Amino acid sequence: MKQPKPWVKPVLELGPVVLFFVIFMLFREDSVHVLGRDYSGFVFATLVFIPVLVISTLIMWRLTGKLAPMQIATLVLVLVFGGLSVWLDDPRFFKMKPTMIYLLFAGLLGYSLIAGRNWLGAVLGEALPLTETGWLKLTRRMAAMFLALAVANELIWRLMSETSWVWFKTFGLPVLLFLFLMANAGLYRDHALEKPDGDKPQDGK
Repeated sequence: MKQPKPWVKPVLELGPVVLFFVIFMLFREDSVHVLGRDYSGFVFATLVFIPVLVISTLIMWRLTGKLAPMQIATLVLVLVFGGLSVWLDDPRFFKMKPTMIYLLFAGLLGYSLIAGRNWLGAVLGEALPLTETGWLKLTRRMAAMFLALAVANELIWRLMSETSWVWFKTFGLPVLLFLFLMANAGLYRDHALEKPDGDKPQDGK
């Protein structure tokens, strides 16, 4: 299947989040009347975000012929928790959604360590070829990171303003994930698999 242009994937992944942020900032002080009901700016932004995410995910699947497990899990949880927020007009469910996602990923990675399965390598192996030891270390670190993000999300939405949480969700979480990836540059280098014509990988680092 033909690969989409490099800019298409970031637009499809980030577009719905940016749209949510823009709509929230425009209507955060208002009550929006939709189909006979009045919604807060936050819930209205959630109402718009859900179908946009569904459409962008379907476009991604159509273009690439596959979806990553993280994309599928995110879509399902958005439908569940976002749908509850809209149905009950209660923003708390949507704010808890990142917590559920990160706990899910932390749990799956933790179980893979206990079961001796390299699930992270199965998902990212083509893009990031590492030795067995490298995958073990990265799995531990990512499990800890997801736990930390779940705790951070809970603290921020419960203790800070709604606007603060939206800024954190839109910009803070991506920055933290990027910093995590950069902080592990040494691991990628030390445990990278050698090219086929090179020496065998040193797996004991």
